[in-house]
Amino acid sequence: MKRTSLPSLLLDQQLCFALYAASRSMTAAYRPQLESLGLTYPQYLTMLVLWEQDGLTVRELGVRLQLDSGTLTPLLKRLQQANLVSRQRRLSDEREVEICLTAEGQALREPAKAVPACMAARLCLSSEDMQRLRDELKQLAAQLSQPTQT
Repeated sequence: MKRTSLPSLLLDQQLCFALYAASRSMTAAYRPQLESLGLTYPQYLTMLVLWEQDGLTVRELGVRLQLDSGTLTPLLKRLQQANLVSRQRRLSDEREVEICLTAEGQALREPAKAVPACMAARLCLSSEDMQRLRDELKQLAAQLSQPTQT
């Protein structure tokens, strides 16, 4: 099979592939830390949001996590089955489902505090380098979320 000589079509030249591979590697690196907490990576991200602000609606969580309700609902059901969150209709508007941490979910925050430091050590990046990388990725995401101009 003949290889292409066009550098623009080489897999290793694609920014999208580098981001994809880095994302998969990052998720895999978190796995051992999160297994000890009994969480998957998406569940961990959800718990981070709820530890930051408890009592959000499914819609608010979806916006914060950039997930649709079809993805978020099964994830929340599993967290509820693990007794980490409760899901209940809001009294003020029964169309909205509010997600609240249980006592067990709140207690999990303490052992989870070790995860960011362990991951920082695993990445071998200074806090300044991590902040710079976060800023660049946020800028890239914001740029990509803007409508394209033709």
